[in-house]
Amino acid sequence: MTEPAPATPDTAEDRVSVASNWRLVWWRFRKHRLALLSALLLLALYVVVLCPDFFSTQDPEATDARLAFIPLQRLHVLDGGRPSPWVPDVVGKRNPTTLRMEWRVDESRKIPVRFFVTGYSYRLLGIVQTRTHLLGAATADGRERLYLLGTDRLGRDQWSRLVHGTRTSMTIGLTAVTFSVVLGVLLGGISGYFGGLADVVIQRLIELLQSLPTIPIWLALTAALPRDWSPPQVFFAITVILSLVGWTTLGREVRGRFLTLRDEDFVLAAELAGASQGRIIARHMVPTFLSHIIATSTLAIPAMIINETSLSFLGLGIRPPAISWGVLLQEAQNIQTVALAPWLLVPGLVVILSVLAFNLVGDGLRDAADPYSQ
Repeated sequence: MTEPAPATPDTAEDRVSVASNWRLVWWRFRKHRLALLSALLLLALYVVVLCPDFFSTQDPEATDARLAFIPLQRLHVLDGGRPSPWVPDVVGKRNPTTLRMEWRVDESRKIPVRFFVTGYSYRLLGIVQTRTHLLGAATADGRERLYLLGTDRLGRDQWSRLVHGTRTSMTIGLTAVTFSVVLGVLLGGISGYFGGLADVVIQRLIELLQSLPTIPIWLALTAALPRDWSPPQVFFAITVILSLVGWTTLGREVRGRFLTLRDEDFVLAAELAGASQGRIIARHMVPTFLSHIIATSTLAIPAMIINETSLSFLGLGIRPPAISWGVLLQEAQNIQTVALAPWLLVPGLVVILSVLAFNLVGDGLRDAADPYSQ
């Protein structure tokens, strides 16, 4: 006689009663439409971070002063009612008075656009050598180029530079927050679990860091970086600086949670069972509020991105030839440049969208992780 199969939950109440905490968080999060759309936008940005050269149309460092301040070319998906991407051609004429090239978009001349075209050589994911790019002009002679977001004062393609700047700025935000979370959980956990002298020292350190004026400290630390450092060295230094300043709030929150949890029955049971202090912290205490840490971290990433962008905009963060959103916004520092090429402000719009997306995702995760939310 065969045993009956175990009953499967059929009703919504049954599914909720047997679902894990992470599944419950996901069910609540996907009901937040704006947060879900923002998460998809961030996912797309981090896909760009993984392989920016694939999405570039030109070499971001290639310069040609003769092509300065070319206006953006709007991408058209349809041609005569049928799917056939194209962009309008750009024609230039030198002003006889100022001797400056003046460019205009000629809608009557179309440049066909194709997918997966051959361009400059690069390493996909830093491993595979390839020349394939997502978009490119389909002309046979190879003379026509795409300038989806125009060019800057040196004739560099803004679309390609924006894609590479996305990699730098988004990576710094994520890396700095990761370091901050590690420091906050580690030092806050030690302070709340062990107490005593360790608690006093760590809390006084947090109070000292929080009492310092943030912007002057950033300016002083970044200005102290050697000018001859390579872009990777500056990248690492900026990440460390942002992490050292940004862990204090999470450290205080973790300390408060540990002070509450260390007298709970499950912690005492783990101690009586012979579990080590490290195992009790890592396997029993931290997972109880891991969703809160994730939500807090998501809300902290946009602050890190804005801090890096501000420092780079002031010339104290990421420096050329490295590319970041702040470096790109340096091109729009004066009114004359903005008047001649307003498309140079597009990186600022990308900063706003990414920060807004992170905040919406953080709000969604915070609401979804709240066990008392409806």
